[in-house]
Amino acid sequence: MTIIDNAVYVDGQRACEPATLDETYELLRDRHGMGWIGLYRPDPVEMESVADEFGFHRLAVDDTISAHQRPKLERYGDVLFTVLRSARYLDDVERVEFGELHVFTGKDFVVTVRHAESPDLGLVRKRLEETPELLKLGPEAVLYAIFDQVVDEYQPVIDGLQGDIDEIEDQVFGADPEVSRRIYELLREVVKFMRATQPLSGIIADLRSGFEKYGVERELQRYLRDVADHVERVVEQAAGFKVLLINLIGVNATLVGQRQNEETQRLSELSLRQNEEVKRISSWAAILFAPTLVGTIYGMNFVHMPELNWQLGYPFAVVLMFLVSVGLYTIFKKKGWL
Repeated sequence: MTIIDNAVYVDGQRACEPATLDETYELLRDRHGMGWIGLYRPDPVEMESVADEFGFHRLAVDDTISAHQRPKLERYGDVLFTVLRSARYLDDVERVEFGELHVFTGKDFVVTVRHAESPDLGLVRKRLEETPELLKLGPEAVLYAIFDQVVDEYQPVIDGLQGDIDEIEDQVFGADPEVSRRIYELLREVVKFMRATQPLSGIIADLRSGFEKYGVERELQRYLRDVADHVERVVEQAAGFKVLLINLIGVNATLVGQRQNEETQRLSELSLRQNEEVKRISSWAAILFAPTLVGTIYGMNFVHMPELNWQLGYPFAVVLMFLVSVGLYTIFKKKGWL
């Protein structure tokens, strides 16, 4: 059996611990107390046994067996069916692990069905057993205490997400190229966390609307109001995280664009400087090429060159090379190439 804990309470005290579910059913009829059965991933046969004894609705049983339900509150006759999503932060992988808890409450019983390691219902049971005056208020007290535990376990998640966001802010302004992926991954975790927490406000509102109808004790009403305040804070913080991460996406995109523009400008300036260098080199090459060309022509030892025996040939060639060089230098200087 997947029974984690099974006990019958009388006047807020743990009266007995039945070994089987059948014994629990018999003791409840004999002692007229409250039974609290804690199950962990029960198979269909085990779930059917509990459902037949306490009269669970078929739809609620199917939801419990299949799991993967959204947080909700449904009433089937005298049985209240509550689905909660627990959460815990895994720091090593920077991820939020979600659990699922189904709670059936009736006039004299509580059946909890966990589909994950969290929440720690052992703490809830211990705390209630240490305060018999609260436990004797019945199944509603257990349900509200479970609510409180689930919401309390959200706080480490909030702290973990806040730490990640602080690190991401440093990465954004530190130009870390991997920050975009981390922002989107964390945003996805925040959205899933919001889906687990936001419905709780509506669930608690529905419970509070039934205070007068079902004669809920004043102490429990105050207890649930305190839980509602915690839920509102968690929901507001999660919503703030979502807005902040979306803003960080925009800031990161702006900074990336700015850095790209600066890099483009730097490359453009470098290209301009390279072009200026090329112009200067080309200009000097052209200037040096002109006298080289003249000297090469007059250096050819052909017999039938008209100027070969000309007395002014050498001065003419030197002057020509000088004038061409000066002319090219003047032109390139005016164009700004030199």
